[in-house]
Amino acid sequence: MTIDLHTHSTASDGTTPPADLPRLAAEAGLTVFALTDHDTLAGLAAASAASEIELVPGVEISCRLDDAEVHLLGLFVEPGHEPLAAELDLIRTDRARRAVRMVERCRELGAPISLAQVEAIAAGAPLGRPHIAAALAAVGVTDAFTPDWIADGGRADVPKHVLSTVDAIALVRAAGGTAVLAHPRSVKRRAEVSDTQLATLASAGLSGLEADHPEQPPEVRARLREVAADLGLLTTGSSDFHGDRKPVRLGECTTSPEVLAALRETAVSVS
Repeated sequence: MTIDLHTHSTASDGTTPPADLPRLAAEAGLTVFALTDHDTLAGLAAASAASEIELVPGVEISCRLDDAEVHLLGLFVEPGHEPLAAELDLIRTDRARRAVRMVERCRELGAPISLAQVEAIAAGAPLGRPHIAAALAAVGVTDAFTPDWIADGGRADVPKHVLSTVDAIALVRAAGGTAVLAHPRSVKRRAEVSDTQLATLASAGLSGLEADHPEQPPEVRARLREVAADLGLLTTGSSDFHGDRKPVRLGECTTSPEVLAALRETAVSVS
């Protein structure tokens, strides 16, 4: 088995339609993959209908840990779970409000972008910072994710509605799923999740850590495995595939069949 538990489609900020992702996954040699779009379950039905390999229903939830944003993977969630769907809808609705204000702030700072331009880039997907970053790049801003522009706390950043990570774990578990913390020590993200924070999340019901990830070098992956072992957490590997938006390939990092089986058992035990 070749397993990738973190991918994105055009239902959020990927560039591959959800109905096309199973074919690409199979062509990449995967036998199991999870569709984990940001804060939405909208692509799961199309992906499931088109899939000839196993699809793990999932979502990547934007949440808050102390004063930083982190991302939580909910795997094996029930797509029809109403409390989960309602919370994700609230997050997306607020994202649109936030995007409008961020575009306004970018314009105030001298970047001649428009909401219509950002919406065209999103092509129907929920508006997010990657779409604003692409619009900024089109007018010459080479690195939008800096304090000068739209990094967390940056001059054009706008606070958004967000769950605490502990509450997000509880929501995933209530939806019959199992929770894995995505890229906790990515070199491209501003904040790293500390050992102490990981211990708190483990006590709150976290099942695993995404150790093998393209944005985490070998020494970071090794340390995460050590911490996970100490806390009784599983470790996963995933590509975090976004299509053409990121230079990674499906299956670039993978999860072992044994870990998949353990995650499945964890999800079943709380459903």
